[in-house]
Parts: sequence; structure tokens; C-alpha cells
Amino acid sequence: MTTTDFDDARAEEFVGKALTDTSGFSTTILAGIGDRLGLWRVLADHGPLTSGELAERADIVERYAREWLGGMATAGYLEYAPEAGRWTLPLEHVPVLADEGGPVFFGGTFQMLRGMASVHDELLEVFRTGGGVKQEAYHPDMWDGMERFTAGWFENHLIPEWMPALPDVDTALRAGASVADVGCGRGRGLIKLARAYPESTFVGIDAFQGTIDAARANVEAAGLSDRVTIVHADAATEIPGEYDVIFTFDVVHDAVDPAGLLRQIRAALRPGGAYVCLDINASHRLEENVGPLGALFHGCSVMYCMTTSLAGGGEGLGTVGFNEDVARRMCAEAGFSSVRRVPMENPFNILYEIRP
Repeated sequence: MTTTDFDDARAEEFVGKALTDTSGFSTTILAGIGDRLGLWRVLADHGPLTSGELAERADIVERYAREWLGGMATAGYLEYAPEAGRWTLPLEHVPVLADEGGPVFFGGTFQMLRGMASVHDELLEVFRTGGGVKQEAYHPDMWDGMERFTAGWFENHLIPEWMPALPDVDTALRAGASVADVGCGRGRGLIKLARAYPESTFVGIDAFQGTIDAARANVEAAGLSDRVTIVHADAATEIPGEYDVIFTFDVVHDAVDPAGLLRQIRAALRPGGAYVCLDINASHRLEENVGPLGALFHGCSVMYCMTTSLAGGGEGLGTVGFNEDVARRMCAEAGFSSVRRVPMENPFNILYEIRP
């Protein structure tokens, strides 16, 4: 490269992008603080507020409240009226920041990202030496945030949108089916399905011991222990029982052995059964993933999805690794006869109906 190749305008433009991205990091941290301390909810319910009023209602120190409000206002999350010295959370921002469990709520995402970042030093080491970071190494924010994040799917999309788009599966569950959720986490999806389909029975399977006790407690608290069972097992090795319908929700791309997992799901399906798979909406072509979502997916992959798979000596598909092209190929190799992409508008996920 010569000095004549250097584009000053392009360099200046990239400085602006780097500044924007760096500012986005600090904004995410501050937004997460607001989530964990309940500041967004207070502003949604009682705003406009002064810093002193926010501090009093949220039981925090006024000086911190004032600085936090300033940061959120300069980032465009809040509106500030200097004459009155009051901050307002715009009505249009409430669903994103204050409506727990809503379809566009980001509080769980903020918390989950903090949990991912908790293994920063371990990631530096595996970058140098190989291997990965085990699930046990993550701060509880990872699992609490993930549960809150995925609650948005289960509360707003699973029953009213996804199941009607799967009419044969819906009919089977209404009539009474044996259903498994592989990689069930803390059981929120299972509970939602069990409540919607009282004629069916459900088994949740997860390999991570850290979620099993929480899932069992959640099922018991929901009063569904008679129809929902939680099993600790590695589904890539064996899925106990046979089922009419098997679900996975954003699981395959994380798996240590995704090919083995798909084979076991195929083997556990009864004749005429269905495998319903939710996974990441990405392309097998890197250039088609360029943009904020693609960057977020790759960041999550490095900080969690890829590295936890590699920690088990696994495939390390990564967050975008089970894209539609790969999903169709791997399902065919596992013995499935058809893969249908279910029509839906969702920038984060693709829903598949897969048949043996």
C-alpha cells in the first residue's frame, strides 16, 4: 500500500463507526443497570421524573441516578427537558426497556450479554490454546438473562403464531401426543405447551445440570408435574423414550455433537412424527450476514455458542453454523426425509417442520 492508496474520508468514516460501536457498549451496560435496578419500570410508571424523584422511588443514590439519566438521555433512550430538569421514557421505548416478557423486550438480552462477558479472561486463554469455555464457568446472569430473553418467544410467539403455522403438529397435540423438548433449559417452553395442550404429555431433556433443578421447580410451581417430566441426559447419545413430536428451541447450533443429536431425534420419533426446530436466521454466505445482527450473532458465538461446544470437544458450529443450507444437509444425513421452512417474519430465527 502506498500513501496514495489511503482514503482519508474512508478512514474518518470508520473512526465514526468505531466510536458508535464503543458508545453502544457503554450504553448497553447502562441500559442493563437500569433493567436490574428497575429504573425503566419506574420511569414508565411515574415519569417524567427528576433525578431526585427517580432516586427516591427506586431507592438508589441521587448522584448515580443523575449520571445514569444523563447517559441514557445522550444515548437517545430518554428525553430530557432542561427547563424542568426532568427525564421522560418515551412511550415507544417502553416495550423494549420496561415490558418484561414482551415480544421486543431487551432486558434479558442485556443481562445475558453481561453473563457472556463474565468469561472474558477464559476466552483469551482458549484463543491461544484451543478448546473452549465450559457452561459451568459463566456467571448466573447468563442463565437468568437467557431465560428472560427466551420468555419473549414462549409468551408471544409459540402458541399464537408458531403452532398455528404447524397445523398437523397442532392437531396432534390437541388430540393427545407424547412430546419432548430437547435442550429444554429451565422448562419455560414446555410449561407453555403443556398449558395449551392439556391432552398431551411432555418430557424435557437437558444435558446441563445447572438447568435441571430449576426446570423441575418451575414445572412443580406451575402445577404440571403430572404431565411434565424433566430428564437429565445427553440427547446426542440417547433420547429416552419415543415421541410423536420433538421440539428444539435454538439448541442445535450450540450442541457439542449436532449430527449425533439429529440422529437421536430421528431415532426417537415415532412413525409419522414431527421434529419442530427453531434455530438462527442466518445465511451460509458470510457476506449475506453483514450488519448489526450478523455482528451480534458472531459475538454471541465467540462468547458462548461456539466456545461451549468446543469445550466438550465438539463441532463448534457457532451461532450462524446451523443456517438453512447446513440444516437441510445435516437433517438429510441424519435420515430425515423432508425439511419445511415454516413461513414467518422473524429476523432472529427460522422455524422448521422436519419429517422422518
